[in-house]
Amino acid sequence: MDKTMRPNPTPHKGNVLIINTGSTTTKLGYFSNGERISYTNLEHSADVLSSYPSIMDQSEMRREAIKEFMTAKGIPLENVDIVMARGGLITPVVTGVYFVNQDMRDVLNSSREGEHASNLSAILADDIAKEINESRRAKGLQPRYGDTVAYIADPPMADELLPECRLTGRPEFPRKALFHALNSRAIVRRYVRERGHAVNDMTLVVAHMGGGATISLHRNGRVVDTSHALGGDGPITPERAGFCPPFDLIDMCFSGEFTREEIRNKLVGNGGAVAFFGTNSMQEVEKMAGAGNERARIFLKAYVLNICKYIAAMAATADGKVDAILLTGGIANSKFITDAIAEKVKFIAPVAVYPGEDEIASLAEYGYMILAGKTKIHTYNKERLIE
Repeated sequence: MDKTMRPNPTPHKGNVLIINTGSTTTKLGYFSNGERISYTNLEHSADVLSSYPSIMDQSEMRREAIKEFMTAKGIPLENVDIVMARGGLITPVVTGVYFVNQDMRDVLNSSREGEHASNLSAILADDIAKEINESRRAKGLQPRYGDTVAYIADPPMADELLPECRLTGRPEFPRKALFHALNSRAIVRRYVRERGHAVNDMTLVVAHMGGGATISLHRNGRVVDTSHALGGDGPITPERAGFCPPFDLIDMCFSGEFTREEIRNKLVGNGGAVAFFGTNSMQEVEKMAGAGNERARIFLKAYVLNICKYIAAMAATADGKVDAILLTGGIANSKFITDAIAEKVKFIAPVAVYPGEDEIASLAEYGYMILAGKTKIHTYNKERLIE
């Protein structure tokens, strides 16, 4: 049992189940009265996954795996008071908490906004919540907090961009928000609490650095500007190309040498460090540079510079009035990289480092905020673009 996982000072009562689906894994967490009782990362083999025509067809298989996990840990489903899920690709919405309704299920099931394994999380959470309620009724059990409900929090397509941040030079191509909302906002809440602020009245730039990277501007609790995790509007990452010269990219697209999917893979998955060195490990790139590999040394400098340029861009949106710059994500474990970034951007604002990410704990924090009645619950509407 991990007694260090209390996400904030709010009194924690109740049991929270967390579901976070990835392409080949289902991450599960179970919290009781604020303590993380159990965590697992269920791995699904390529052979098993290949037997399903689409990601969404994996729903029943993954649901049974979740129930088997709960049984193995001796946790009755009826004990779960709330189910929190990773947000999937849905119509752009404001940040915050949403209960899983039929509109959300329709968009996720159809993959209308894009196909991604995260789309399964809310579907599974809602199915599990309904099964819990049916089981309670069949056994004559009374819930402590009313029927169990499934929620998502801070989905990646959360969009609170200022109008001037959304506009580009072509009306057909508005800028869109797709960023590491869950972890970035959790780090902001943590920083604000640590500074003794009762409300989030700070302006902060958050650089989330992992396999993908997003730099976002948080002002008084809203994310008013951000780079894009996938679409080229962002920095180089270990496996993503980031921004590329458009004319060169156009020439490649019309060269006839590559399919649409092959070009997408060059930009996402086979870009960045993978394209240069065949690895998505920045630790390996650092080792290469330390061993005298000049190309690796220059790549690291370019990576740092890319991150810093986007941090500076967010500072410009804030008219230079930034309280702090927060570095987070897996790559923030590298002191070499975080020190290099801090040296370049310290003229803007103080820099604080929060290595790694814990989406499970972030979702648990939201779960207890919901149970304590300390957060607004939004209703998702698949036809409304921005609330």
